[in-house]
Amino acid sequence: MQFPSTYPARRKARRFALQGLYEWQMTGNPAHEIEARTRADNAMHKVDVPYYHELLSQVTQRQVELDTLLQPYSDRQLSDLGLVEWSILRVIAYELAHRAEIPWRVLIDEGIELAKHFGATDSHRYINGVLNQLARQLRATEVSMDFPADTGRDPKAD
Repeated sequence: MQFPSTYPARRKARRFALQGLYEWQMTGNPAHEIEARTRADNAMHKVDVPYYHELLSQVTQRQVELDTLLQPYSDRQLSDLGLVEWSILRVIAYELAHRAEIPWRVLIDEGIELAKHFGATDSHRYINGVLNQLARQLRATEVSMDFPADTGRDPKAD
């Protein structure tokens, strides 16, 4: 079966990955079991399934790396965040670090939208602030191209 690799299909893959990561954190179930159940229980014909697989498997395997990237930009311990917010930050941090073909602004917007839909009230503001700082580290050249007059400071993040 051929799976689409379009913007909407990737957005759906991110949503399923977020839900899978939430379950993984809550239950400790292995990622491959979560993925198999998700694929069996949902119509996946409009989802970029290979991308869903990548996000779920890579974020679970690289959690320590991702948490290490995120911690300097958080004003609290990541373990003090809600599991939804923690999952969003990890997914987008993975993409910022390992999917350079996706523009940094698109990824931050995706993180904000996930937080608005699934997260606590106003968590999207926190997500935006952390991810903007992380993008300046991981994608410094790309960010500076968007903000050439300064050092990549995004006024919306203030």
